[in-house]
Amino acid sequence: MGHRVTLIPGDGTGPELTEATRRVLEATGVAFDWDVRQAGVDVMDEAGTPLPEETLASVRENGVALKGPITTPIGTGFRSVNVALRHELELYACLRPCKTYPGVRSRYENVDLVIVRENTEDLYAGIEYEAGSEEAEKVIAMLNGLQAKQIAGWSGISVKPISHAASERIIRFAFEYARENGRREVAGVTKANIMKFTDGLFLDVFREVAKDYPDVEAREVLVDAVCMGLVQRPEEFDVLVLPNLYGDIVSDLTAGLVGGLGVAPGANIGTHAAVFEATHGSAPKYKGQNRVNPTAMILSGKLMLEHLGEREAAKRLEDAVATVIAEGRSVTYDLKPTRDDPTAVGTSEYADAIIAELAR
Repeated sequence: MGHRVTLIPGDGTGPELTEATRRVLEATGVAFDWDVRQAGVDVMDEAGTPLPEETLASVRENGVALKGPITTPIGTGFRSVNVALRHELELYACLRPCKTYPGVRSRYENVDLVIVRENTEDLYAGIEYEAGSEEAEKVIAMLNGLQAKQIAGWSGISVKPISHAASERIIRFAFEYARENGRREVAGVTKANIMKFTDGLFLDVFREVAKDYPDVEAREVLVDAVCMGLVQRPEEFDVLVLPNLYGDIVSDLTAGLVGGLGVAPGANIGTHAAVFEATHGSAPKYKGQNRVNPTAMILSGKLMLEHLGEREAAKRLEDAVATVIAEGRSVTYDLKPTRDDPTAVGTSEYADAIIAELAR
């Protein structure tokens, strides 16, 4: 019996990317029992939601899902299926490895770092009050009664909750990941010099947790300094653990260092479930054209293999991807020296080349 995995094709170019990834994963020799479920704008009319309950139930039951990109609906349904999945399944850790592969256009070499982002708190917790609303004015009046610094009327308010429990959970996840994957260092990234009671709490917990991992070096970095350092010397960073907002911003920065979101895999992991997905969007204008680069989703599949304990297969898969990219023959247009290269192949043919490399 193979690994039981929920497979969510997504919409836009999602089904093409998912199919390419499924074929590559099966070519590793690892057995899968795919439980195909739907989500996205294509099921809105029938299900009344982009995230049907049976899809959620499948992920809960199987504990692992591979998801294609999904378009965020405008004006209806969830603000984001991705956000809904994280919330409903308590996927508290966002894992974003960023690594340079020879053959991918980038200004940098030898980048191999991992972003670990807290997914549930911070300014992304969704606790906001609209400027001019009765609720906002009540909050402003209450806060103005507690402090000398006054908030102007007609201000929008966002609340930034950071708890000891959630901070410890994500920081411990980062150190465990570093230990299990032979990483040398975890950097705790905050703005604790300014936000002393929120980021300051995160930093205090980082210091506490680091004592439990004497075999992993701990480093404290301010978020503005880490952005400058990543641009100047990205090869000096290893694992970075960040609160939600900083993690979102810095993970896109690091993806830019290695060639963009097209080669940036991702995972959202909780205590009872994990969802593996490319970090880019669904690119609906390219739907059905067999054109989009599936590398990010295929490498997300590599992360899934590691999560399932199939580390040898994960290593072979990454090596095959790296070889095909380095050879530069059977790659999609965005991996060619120029984007109008007539020798570029399609999504499916690129997957075929990786499959052939796996068979060698």
